[in-house]
Amino acid sequence: MPKASSKNESHRQKRLPPGVSNPVDIHVGQRLRLRRTLLGMSQEKLGDAVGLTFQQIQKYERGANRIGASRLYMFSRILDVPVAYFFEELPSQIRTHEGQMQIGLSDLPQDTLERDPMARRETLELVRAYYAVGNPKVRRRIVDLVRSLSGEED
Repeated sequence: MPKASSKNESHRQKRLPPGVSNPVDIHVGQRLRLRRTLLGMSQEKLGDAVGLTFQQIQKYERGANRIGASRLYMFSRILDVPVAYFFEELPSQIRTHEGQMQIGLSDLPQDTLERDPMARRETLELVRAYYAVGNPKVRRRIVDLVRSLSGEED
């Protein structure tokens, strides 16, 4: 059997070791979790909508399992966002294969969702409650109140 040429071997990209999630999968999962949480939807309810268990949704959200194209499309329909939403704010360092390898093999914590105050459950609950207030004038006064409590001026 003939050997593969060295030219072909040099074009073959390295893979992350088994058990190491691709940073892009982690990012997509975090965006899934962000949108689901913003809508106030449980993992169980989302799972029911696509025929999965909540444990499978958890694995997608952690990036432990890669989300296939058809499933991503289903999520986009259920969560009322374009498919591109899941790739928004993709960190520049993981836009290349080399960057994905570097981040994937590093010892850095990969759950940036918990460190981002804009993606915390508390923030999402506050935003949901804010938009549940029907009167725009009252919402404006809520913003003013929060700004005054935080010491931030207009």
